[in-house]
Amino acid sequence: QVQLVESGGGLVQPGGSLRLSCAASGGTFNNYAMAWFRQAPGKERELVAVVSGSGGITSLGDSVKGRFAISRDNAKSTVYLQMNTLKPEDTAVYYCAASTYYSLQRLQYPYWGQGTQVTVSS
Repeated sequence: QVQLVESGGGLVQPGGSLRLSCAASGGTFNNYAMAWFRQAPGKERELVAVVSGSGGITSLGDSVKGRFAISRDNAKSTVYLQMNTLKPEDTAVYYCAASTYYSLQRLQYPYWGQGTQVTVSS
């Protein structure tokens, strides 16, 4: 019953920035941990960031620490991923996901958005 819709992807130069948004509906937003995963062709889907329902706890994947940040606005039922100092290796489809439990594991997330493409290239 939870629907998630990502937006904000696109083409960006190396070193540039993008902010992704994920709008949620159909559930009580603050009860869900929210996460961003990404998947490049031929690769496994990997965790980028996760934030607890209250926004008080966050985790980032090692490859994006110091460059990306996750945040949420529960009044707007929206989670964000701020991506700075982008690298070509960040190129992937980025997916928003929701879970009733805070987790770093993909299989713990039953609700997923459709994904948004991020391409980092000169």
